[in-house]
Amino acid sequence: MLTEAKPFVKWAGGKRQLLEELTMGLPPFQNYHEPFLGGGALFFRLEAENQLKQAFLSDSNEELINAYLVVKNSVFELMAELALPKYRNEAETYYEIRRDKPETPVCRAARFIYLNKTAFNGLYRVNSKGEFNVPFGKYENPKILDSQNLMLVHCALQKDELYCGDYSIVAKNARKNDFVYFDPPYAPVSKTAKFTSYTKNNFVESDQEKLFKTVKKLDANGCFVMLSNSYSDFTRDLYAEFEPEIVYASRAINCKGDKRGKIQELIVRNWDPQ
Repeated sequence: MLTEAKPFVKWAGGKRQLLEELTMGLPPFQNYHEPFLGGGALFFRLEAENQLKQAFLSDSNEELINAYLVVKNSVFELMAELALPKYRNEAETYYEIRRDKPETPVCRAARFIYLNKTAFNGLYRVNSKGEFNVPFGKYENPKILDSQNLMLVHCALQKDELYCGDYSIVAKNARKNDFVYFDPPYAPVSKTAKFTSYTKNNFVESDQEKLFKTVKKLDANGCFVMLSNSYSDFTRDLYAEFEPEIVYASRAINCKGDKRGKIQELIVRNWDPQ
């Protein structure tokens, strides 16, 4: 029997495979903040382990946060919507739903989950107009409606706050001894690896540098701060004073199979996990 909620959406760079490293040597903390929420793998693990008093979860992706809010507040309506026969796993239906612009929160969330489960590689990517533009994934039997996990997620979110916004708000909300986890769009490891289009505003090198300043501010304020990022000369040098740990993760975002596999990533902490 599944008792631990797991991410209900697939998300590029998801952290389920790194949970052992991310939860190693965590200090005693008060509230939890995750301002690049994505699939929320670390949040769900900490919640399952009863480590969270209250969590403040946010992301700049409006459709993602709407889906979380609907799962939290209207999960039965959402499951009823996803059970409708119009959410079929076929190309014609996929592109029809991709073109749709539903207005109610429940229908928007259902569209978001359906596209996430049936799109190529489970990507969430938008163009400069903010329009979802990932092609059909051609999966044989994607689990579009996972009622059991949606109920677990619904329960896991009940005491927590969700909001849509820029990561910088955490510098105002986090207090001494709070735990802040940043999982931003990764810095490119090469000139051609530039997948940052989770929203219509890309997360570029100058944004990475601004994020570093926020990490420094939280560190100075007595917060426990952890950050994940790609390994590159840029990120290694940017966070050198925190002596980041190098870990290895399998990534399958590349459309070419021979370009997938274990890659180096960084975990930055402002405490010693030993």
